Amino acid sequence: MQIYNTLKKRKEEFRPQNPPFVTMYVCGPTVYDFFHIGNARTFIMSDIIRRYLEYKGYKVKYVMNITDIDDKIIKKSNEEKIPFEQVSKKFTDAFFEDVEQLKILKADANPRATEHIQDIIEMISELEKKGYAYNVNGDVFFDVLKFSSYGKLSGKKIEELEAGARIDVNENKKNPLDFALWKKAKEGEPCWESPWGKGRPGWHIECSVMSTKHLGKTIDIHAGGNDLIFPHHENEIAQSEAAFGQQFVKYWIHFGFLNIQNEKMSKSLGNFLTAREILKKFSAQAIRFFFSQTYYGGPLNFSEELLASSEKGLEKLQNLIQTTKERLNNPSGGESNFGFEKYYKEFENAMDDDFNTPQAISVIFEFVRQVNIEFALNPFPNKEFCENVLSFLRKTAQNVFGIVDVDSLVDSGSVTIEDELIKILIKIRAELKEQKNYKLADLIREELNKLGIQLKDNKTGYTTYIKQK
Repeated sequence: MQIYNTLKKRKEEFRPQNPPFVTMYVCGPTVYDFFHIGNARTFIMSDIIRRYLEYKGYKVKYVMNITDIDDKIIKKSNEEKIPFEQVSKKFTDAFFEDVEQLKILKADANPRATEHIQDIIEMISELEKKGYAYNVNGDVFFDVLKFSSYGKLSGKKIEELEAGARIDVNENKKNPLDFALWKKAKEGEPCWESPWGKGRPGWHIECSVMSTKHLGKTIDIHAGGNDLIFPHHENEIAQSEAAFGQQFVKYWIHFGFLNIQNEKMSKSLGNFLTAREILKKFSAQAIRFFFSQTYYGGPLNFSEELLASSEKGLEKLQNLIQTTKERLNNPSGGESNFGFEKYYKEFENAMDDDFNTPQAISVIFEFVRQVNIEFALNPFPNKEFCENVLSFLRKTAQNVFGIVDVDSLVDSGSVTIEDELIKILIKIRAELKEQKNYKLADLIREELNKLGIQLKDNKTGYTTYIKQK
């Protein structure tokens, strides 16, 4: 398996420290608002990478942090005149609701910054003891010039760097690039006791502490958006490796920006849509499918038209699942020499090449096309063939990509009275069509649709149905 490592600027063979175990850390949300659909790309693509590693047999320990104390949270707290804890709780709860809706698997841990204040103080103290940190009247900074390899992730040179957007301007700093590890308390702000006086942690130190606390001093994979490469991830490397004297992360994975009309989507530009808003119009499966059709590291233009197209594309998968289940319960024993192993190999070859999701999706849809041809030639294949079709889609489209739910679609093998009634109506409708009474046949379809029961007429003459959730 090859992964593009931002640190090395090239693809590298994936070799975790302690196979089959893999440690993976993803930068989670700062909980001052609902996360936007651009953030959702990072969360979903990280989820797909985790799922594929598990598909390959790795035991992944997956951690995503919650930044629950930050300048933006304090600003929101002041604007709404409520404690910062209320702000962070409201949007933390919303975050968990939205990621569940997006079919993102639960993390093994979601550490909060405020739960690790003592750990943060201990790490800053270690940096201070080793000469990498200095205290200026209660503000503690990391001395960038003391860390000789600063800039190795971003490729930036210290002499060419200018202070980034999230670097505090402070005349007391030795160097404009030095970043805050501990911020002296301002009047009315939340704060904690420390050896340097009352204050709160800087943003970068929080992730270093939470990742090493839950995954160890060297972790296999650290992932996040491209916008975090500098300064956030660069600073994480500096303070972690300075404190512990060993490599912080083996493989850095970064996700491209989501653009609207070729401009980066962001809250600061005001051109964002929240994931919550999009989920009201489109299914989670369509959103995941949309993201999967583009290489994770490149930019992606967003539009509702493209999401609508993804929704329509998924119907091919859903139709095949329904058709296969219908055949599964009406087998004739017809033989098939279909090459399932060929599609598994092509799927894995694509995903092993730096998680090439567009190519892997292409393999799945070529599989769908070929199975439909097989059904046209052999309408009633044996049970084993049908089970193998469902198994392939379950392992790839469902378990890795999360774009279908093979087992939630109606299985006519274990039907309820409701299912039997629907089948009776389908049979009556078929007889009406034979009698050319299309008006009444269409009425049955329309009335069932109003009840959330969608009929699918297949070319082979079968009608199947999906119960919409």
